[in-house]
Amino acid sequence: MDWKSGNDTILAFDELIKQKRVAPYEGRLKVGVDLGTANIVVAVVDENNKPVAGATQGAHVVRDGIVVDYIGAVDIVKDLKRQLEDRIGVDLSNAPAATAIPPGIIEGNTKIIANVVESCDFNVTNVLDEPTAAATVLGIENGAVVDVGGGTTGISILDHGKVVFTADEPTGGTHMSLVIAGAYHISFDEAEEMKIHDDESKIFPLIKPTVEKMAEIVRRYIDGYNVDTIYVVGGACEFKKFESVFEREIGIKTVKPVEPLLVTPLGIAFNCKA
Repeated sequence: MDWKSGNDTILAFDELIKQKRVAPYEGRLKVGVDLGTANIVVAVVDENNKPVAGATQGAHVVRDGIVVDYIGAVDIVKDLKRQLEDRIGVDLSNAPAATAIPPGIIEGNTKIIANVVESCDFNVTNVLDEPTAAATVLGIENGAVVDVGGGTTGISILDHGKVVFTADEPTGGTHMSLVIAGAYHISFDEAEEMKIHDDESKIFPLIKPTVEKMAEIVRRYIDGYNVDTIYVVGGACEFKKFESVFEREIGIKTVKPVEPLLVTPLGIAFNCKA
């Protein structure tokens, strides 16, 4: 899959979610569950990695890659699973499923994330890191994939299709919201709403230093590697000027796919193992 077809696939998945539709499919279904800091997304694809259906819900059950509300996470994933099974008309319990983690979290937390998905009667066949999942969808062979989530920013460097380096730093959308909350003297939840719904021209100047900090982190990690393009994904990079700040701070071409929140969930589903 190349960059253009990757974008087309992401757009098709986005439409399926928005319209609550099911696409025609071939063969066995595969499921990807993305337990994000701000959103949980469940993606269903067929054996050819064509999007079939998807569902998402805002959530605050994970923080910095760690499940902080196990029961809440299970309840949300179970509900999304039910919605998709009703929509598709298929029991997804027997379908191979996968989930993902930020790079660098400890093994115990990895197991807990897998346990959440398994507690929802999914058959977990793979747990991979989030930037690597995103790279699968975008067809990236070389470069750096930066997954900017709610709590963490994950970096994977690829060389000829192989991941040669991964790292993760605790900075992301949550930190943007904290900056907004401090600037306006409002609650964190109110700041989250402002970040998502208010005019970007008012919000982005406030969180720009946080984006610059992320860029500095990425610049430090990729130093010494042959990286000519940086690909940014994740819900926290949806601001229009995000990639231009990265490109200016790091000095390397930076691009962002359409609907960056949905890239990693799709990649997770792509990486299910039979």
